[in-house]
Amino acid sequence: MSVFDFSLFAEGGPMMWVLLVLGFLCLLLFLERVLYLHRGQIKAAEFVDGIKNILEKRRIVEALTVCQETPGPVAAVVKSALLHADDDAEAMRFHVQEAAVIELPALERRLGSIAAVAQVAPLVGLLGTLLGMATTFYAFERDYATVSALSEGMWQALLCSIGALLLAIPAHLAHHFLTGRVRAIVRDIEWSGNEIMRYLLTDYRRAAAEGKKS
Repeated sequence: MSVFDFSLFAEGGPMMWVLLVLGFLCLLLFLERVLYLHRGQIKAAEFVDGIKNILEKRRIVEALTVCQETPGPVAAVVKSALLHADDDAEAMRFHVQEAAVIELPALERRLGSIAAVAQVAPLVGLLGTLLGMATTFYAFERDYATVSALSEGMWQALLCSIGALLLAIPAHLAHHFLTGRVRAIVRDIEWSGNEIMRYLLTDYRRAAAEGKKS
């Protein structure tokens, strides 16, 4: 019998179907998050340098348009700084931090669901294992402990444990991978916000003051 036979899967009992549904759900959540984070992660240094080059030409409207057309939280934070380019440092920092706080929940969305699947899968497998053992002991109690009855209970116990681990391990790895991607984007957000604020408060305003004098 092949390990991938559907009949072998069915011998794992009802909890195998629960694990299958959880696995399918986890896969969908993982793919959605990978695509979302991929769209939201840009090369922050290149993007900020490009915004600086536009601002050097005193084209703040063009810079805002670029931010508007660029997806992801980095562009949203930079845009917030540009919208308050004439504010004092404290007000500008407040608006940049506010924009970052708005973006963070979108980045972390559904990560908790993937973590929940990773934590629940072993419990579902344990329940299936216990049901399989209960089936075996029930056969003993009723005095019809045939080879078929015993193997059915043992197969259910083993397959549920194996299925749970085959789901929980990738789910944990998926959660770890996505958490690392989120941390990388958060670092980009923090750096971009600080860098664009530093530029607006120093070089940009200095160039504006010199332009007025001339």
